[in-house]
Parts: sequence; structure tokens; C-alpha cells
Amino acid sequence: MTQQGVRPSADQVLALAPDAASRKAGSKLGAAGPWSGAGSGEEGAVWGLCKGSGSRPYQTVVDLADATAPAYKCSCPSRKFPCKHALGLLLLWAAGDDVVPVAADPPDWAGRWLAGRRGAAAKKAAAAGGSAAPADPEAARRRAERRAGRVTAGATELEQRLSDLLRGGLASAEQTGYALWEETAARMVDAQAPGLAARVRELGAIPASGPGWPARLLEECALLHLLDQGWLHRDRLPGPLAATVRSRLGLPAPADGPPVRDRWLVLAQYDTADPRLTTRRIWLHGVESGHTRLLLSYGAAGRAPDLSLPVGLALDADLALLPGTAGLRAALGEQYAPPAPVQDRPPGLTAVQAAARYGEALREDPWLESVPVTLEAVVPVPGDAPGSWHLADAAAGSALPLTAAAGARPGLWRLVALAGGAPVRVFGECGHRGFTPLTAWPAAAGDPVTLC
Repeated sequence: MTQQGVRPSADQVLALAPDAASRKAGSKLGAAGPWSGAGSGEEGAVWGLCKGSGSRPYQTVVDLADATAPAYKCSCPSRKFPCKHALGLLLLWAAGDDVVPVAADPPDWAGRWLAGRRGAAAKKAAAAGGSAAPADPEAARRRAERRAGRVTAGATELEQRLSDLLRGGLASAEQTGYALWEETAARMVDAQAPGLAARVRELGAIPASGPGWPARLLEECALLHLLDQGWLHRDRLPGPLAATVRSRLGLPAPADGPPVRDRWLVLAQYDTADPRLTTRRIWLHGVESGHTRLLLSYGAAGRAPDLSLPVGLALDADLALLPGTAGLRAALGEQYAPPAPVQDRPPGLTAVQAAARYGEALREDPWLESVPVTLEAVVPVPGDAPGSWHLADAAAGSALPLTAAAGARPGLWRLVALAGGAPVRVFGECGHRGFTPLTAWPAAAGDPVTLC
């Protein structure tokens, strides 16, 4: 489902549901009301008691030690795996530690099942000479094949719906409203393809996004079609691109290589929210490795994500790179010391070099919206169009336009005030719609200023 220790998103949890009825019932149990005694362990286990129709609550426990093949145990009579209680418990866990706190030890009923399951797995591994292979590789293969079949069916159905939209004309998208897109997204969740579901929901919001929406809708439909075709013809793709397609679809994958320990500078942190989920993006830069990595943390709607790393701190920790993410997404591993304030700054590029970096990244991930970039010495200047702004690189004689969203943020005026007409160093995201500034440093020594 996800890498151990990294909380899943709501869509990733719902993608585990065996059918639509389980998904609907599990969603209703994703709130704290019916649960008591919920907790999670450091070794990848979640447990809780769910109030049912009887006098005794259902005992539910999920083992996530093997993140690619979770195991479930519930005292309810359902024969579905996972049952609605397991789905509800995982949704609750995704909301954060304030709802499902980390506990030193599970209760006896959960501990006995976990110990028995893991003891049997350890004996099998020892019998196989300490191999780290799954306890039942044939069962894991069959599960992977079943999920691949569901994803293929979902991608095929989505292709038909995109064809119907284009055949009827993009103007019809404005008339049908959001309900059709939400129903299509639910179908993609049923197909266990949360990445497709998320992109479909984004399509539904475009007709209400203002002037020029038909061009933006066509662009996003083309990218979604490309992703569908990438999955349907994945056997023809190079290995790295196939991994990117799997990642974009939301399919599980192990970490790509060993974790990298470094002193990671916190460059930016900001949240985006939708009715289902709050997503926190944290950009880190390794002082020794020179790598820039992205951590994602999630919280249920209305709740702040669990992980928080303020800008200006440095973190001595391991980061494990996730495959198929253009070398950007990572999972936070062991932390060797508490985050501490630092005066270090990331190295910068020229505007031309920043644009070239984004172009190179698109070869590995055609769906990449932007790449992290630090501009060395730029000055914010107004553009020719009303309300437009650029970051001018006086030394190189070039400039990058700011995205429309960045131009409307209060952070723009903080950047203008910080610069005062002089060059500043700016970190942000550079993509096909322009540059979004997130953090800036004054030319002289000083603390970073957040712009998001």
C-alpha cells in the first residue's frame, strides 16, 4: 500500500477495498466516533475496537510490516478482505497521531495475532536461509496480477469516457457538472488506481477555473490519455518510465536503493487541501549529497498532516528515494538528532539553467508539473501584462515568469519588499506555467522568508 512508516492517503486506503460496497461502508467508519482503543506500533501495525450492533466491539488489527501486502484480522463475520472495519481503521490512521496515537505495545488480542503471524514468517525466512523474500511469493504474485487486472479495466473504461467527452465536445463538460467526474473518480478507486482517481477529480474542477478552461481541459485530458496508454502498453516501456507510470497510478513500490543519510535543509513547507484530504509538501536539500527531495504528509479533511518541519531547520536523517518519481519523492527514515536552526543556503542556478532542468526532467516523467529550483540572484519585476511578474536574472539577461497563482499571493509582496530592487536567492517550483516562489533569502546574511 505504501512504504512502512509513511501514512497512506485516503484514496490509497480505499483502493484496497474489494468492492464498491466495502469502500462506501469503510468510508463511514473512517471517523473517530465508533472507535476506541485505537493505536499504532513502530513496526507497522494498527489496531482498534469498533462499536457494532452487538454488545462487544469488533477487534480489528492490520499488519503493515510488508507494505506491499497488508494483512488483516477482524472479529466481525465478514468474509471480505479487507472488511469495512479494517478500511475504516486505516482511514482513521491516515488522519494522524492525534486520532490513532503511537503506542509502545499493542493490546493482548492484537499482540497475540501479530506475534503469531510474524513468528511464522520468521520461521519460513529462516528455513529459506534468511531470505528476505515474501513468505508466500506465489500468493503475492496472484494478488499483484488481480490488482493489475483491475487497474487495466479501470484504464480501459477511462479511455472510453475520455473518447465520449471529446466526441461530444469539450463544451459538454461545463454542462454536466462535477458529479460525473466524481462518479468516474469513484470508479477508478474501485479499480485500485488512486492516481487516476486524483487526476479525474482535477479534470472536474477545470470548467469552473475561469477563462481559457477548454485549453486547460484538453491539455489535462491528453496527459491522462498518455498515462492510460502508458499502463496499457507498459510492457513496451523502458524500466524507469514503466516505474514512473506505476507511481503515477498510485501502485505500491519499494524504496529505490538504500537510504541516504545527510543533513537535510528544510527549504519549504506548504499545504494544499481538497474536500477529502490535506496534503503537506516539504522540500529538503542535502548538504553533502546535493539532492533535493520531497516529503509528502497527509491529513484527513479538516486535520493538519502529522509531519511538520519549519523552514530554516536542518534534519540529520535517512531519506529513501521512491521509484518512478523523477528522483524527487522520498520517505523519511531514521532521524539521528532533532531538527536545529542553520544558516546554510542551497546553491543556485540561472533562469536559463532552471528552465533546462525542467525540460530534462520531462524526459523521465512527462506528467511532471514542476521541478524544485533555487535561483541564484534574481530581482522581482512587473511584466508587460497587467498583474504579471517575472524574476529577472540581470547577470544572464533572462527572466522566468511567475505563475498566475504566485502573482496573486501575499508572498509576492514579501518577496518584493525583501529584494528592494536588489538580487535575492529564491527557492521554488519551476514548470510549464512559470515559476512559483516558496522561500527567499536576502543578499546579505539573514533568515529565510517563506512566501507560500
